[in-house]
Amino acid sequence: MTTLSVSGLNVWFSTEDGPLHALKDVTFDIPERRIVGIVGESGCGKSTLINAILGLLADNGEIRNGEILFEGQSDLTKLTRREMQDLRGPRISTVFQDPMGALNPVLSVGEQMINIQYRSGQSKAEKAARAIEMLKLVRIPDADSALNRYPHQFSGGMKQRIAIAMSLMMEPALLIADEPTTALDATLEVATIELLQDLQEQIGCSVMFISHHLGVIAELCQDVVVMYAGEVVERGTVRDVFHDPRHPYTRRLLECDPARQTERTRVLPTIPGEIPDLRHRPEGCVFAPRCLERHPGCDMAQSERMVAPGHAARCNLVDQSAAEGESA
Repeated sequence: MTTLSVSGLNVWFSTEDGPLHALKDVTFDIPERRIVGIVGESGCGKSTLINAILGLLADNGEIRNGEILFEGQSDLTKLTRREMQDLRGPRISTVFQDPMGALNPVLSVGEQMINIQYRSGQSKAEKAARAIEMLKLVRIPDADSALNRYPHQFSGGMKQRIAIAMSLMMEPALLIADEPTTALDATLEVATIELLQDLQEQIGCSVMFISHHLGVIAELCQDVVVMYAGEVVERGTVRDVFHDPRHPYTRRLLECDPARQTERTRVLPTIPGEIPDLRHRPEGCVFAPRCLERHPGCDMAQSERMVAPGHAARCNLVDQSAAEGESA
């Protein structure tokens, strides 16, 4: 079963300088009860992808073609505003990078956790009991009294746990986690990853985990989707993509991971160049201007090629690598 299936998704934005092609032919699946990581540099289209799924694109943005199938039935691109509102929260929930952006500073934690259960039909006492249960589940000490406290009375790590508890309150089928560990220190980051793993197993939801941190993706996720300039350049299981990366961008990303540096250095490796202007998207491979393996074939449109079952990359060198492997 597949919880979310994105197929051929194209998102455009109208700007003063002309139309901007933000997402191009984005295709990937989030299977039931699995954690899928979306990784890429800033500006690769992760936030636009989230907003397209949630139906929260800005007024100047539009989905021109493609589909987003949820639980094998609903195409989210065709739902009305009211139908999307009914899905957000109970069936699709989100936890954001900054917990203070998700928590109202002038309302107690208890008020907020009770208010978001307005669709449940339970009494206020039952909603409060459910809130306490969720706070205990995310390991908030003295959960009963925590309901009466305000967000500023909690540490950053505690606020993020509360935000996670609120997002999972209705036991959604899909949790979208938008870089929820970025604002945390290393110790809290590890604790949050372990917490998300435990909660995902208990609740049985699928998770779309957005991050630029390769170590977090490797630790938490089972599958990974690598994005660059609004395109999916490689996708597969974490083991396949991290141990046998086939797209040059994926290889460069892994080479730039600080955790992979074996010698002390004052200058960390980077990928030279910049993400192209998406108002003037290149005709061929979108990564070609920054690619060390560029050749004439890169000037033509690239199609996704299968490396192995479940592992695909958008690069014409995939076939060449396969041929070299067979000849060896």
